[in-house]
Amino acid sequence: MLTLTEVADDPLTLTRRLALNDASDVVFRPLVRTDADRLAGFLVGLSPETRRLSMFDGYDLATAQELCDAIARYDKLRLVLEEVPSGRIVGLLEFSLDLHPEDIARYRGAGIHLAPTDCRFGPTLADDYQGRGVGTQVFPLVTDVARRFGKKRVILWGGVLADNPRAIRYYQKNGFHSAGSFTGADGVRSLDMILDLDSLQG
Repeated sequence: MLTLTEVADDPLTLTRRLALNDASDVVFRPLVRTDADRLAGFLVGLSPETRRLSMFDGYDLATAQELCDAIARYDKLRLVLEEVPSGRIVGLLEFSLDLHPEDIARYRGAGIHLAPTDCRFGPTLADDYQGRGVGTQVFPLVTDVARRFGKKRVILWGGVLADNPRAIRYYQKNGFHSAGSFTGADGVRSLDMILDLDSLQG
């Protein structure tokens, strides 16, 4: 079973090259400490609507540096999609390998008991990579990462906004099932969804 330290020490462990359906290439790899400037470019370039649907604390170099500095320090694993040959970061895929007490309580209310073999996941793509099927093509790599960390189920990090039908369809298409809904502190309704990785096998 992989550890965050092992990935930080050898990012190639999780690095894969992926040919997209439109014949462009991306590299799927762990975020590394030298990515701050390129990650900042990704965050700065996100449209207001994509920012509304995402969950970052900021969209600038300071936030990017914070994420790079956090590598292997907490329970977070962040992977990027890097455009070939430009080296531009066009996607950020986040795992939280530990569960938040609020998530545990909320899912319990829906009759689902979360366990240490569950993790949280949240993806964000650059605007010009949305709607191209990239998320679906990358998803087998995402589930492989979760399995390599000993995870059996995946929940959505912060849920998915109820007014984001494209994302909801994406998760459903990739095996996620509804686990209820909740209203955040901002008064916005979101849906909880969960994926049983064993259901994808065979």
